[in-house]
Amino acid sequence: MIIPDEVLPGGTRLRLVSLDDAEALHSAYSVNRDHLAPWEPRRPDSFFTVEGQAERIREQLRQFTEERAVPWVFESHGAIIGTITLSGMAFGPFCSAYLGYWVAADQQNRGLASAGVASVCRAARAIGLHRIEATTLLDNAPSQRVLSKNGFEPIGMAPRYLHINGEWRDHRLFQRILHDGPPTG
Repeated sequence: MIIPDEVLPGGTRLRLVSLDDAEALHSAYSVNRDHLAPWEPRRPDSFFTVEGQAERIREQLRQFTEERAVPWVFESHGAIIGTITLSGMAFGPFCSAYLGYWVAADQQNRGLASAGVASVCRAARAIGLHRIEATTLLDNAPSQRVLSKNGFEPIGMAPRYLHINGEWRDHRLFQRILHDGPPTG
């Protein structure tokens, strides 16, 4: 897969993650640990280390080479300020993937998540995906607005869907159909 970089509003770059990003991701996750805690699974302390991020990046890049995921970072002035990932990619008759993203606390309300999701949707269509699914906690109105702005439709609610911040939490399910053509490849 060829995934080009894209420059988003304000000059933020959306690009594939690299093993060289381990230290910058360690810093970004450490600074945003409290900001992300209500929205993410509890992470072991090792996650918040350079080594933990390097291990995570290696796994993401392995999945990328297997065409099962595409991991991007938001980069601004040399700093990582968020991530966005297509995961669980499947082709054939399914042609679908899951979307997940976050933007640093000090970068909120600048349109980065919306622009990033729009870019990822274009990339997903270009690589032949038919559908993208995303989920949010029921009370995550900002993320629901990002999805809605990008053509995602609510398709239901999943009780106790993910273990987030120490408990099983209900999630709202969204999808965006990218095209109705037949599967390619």
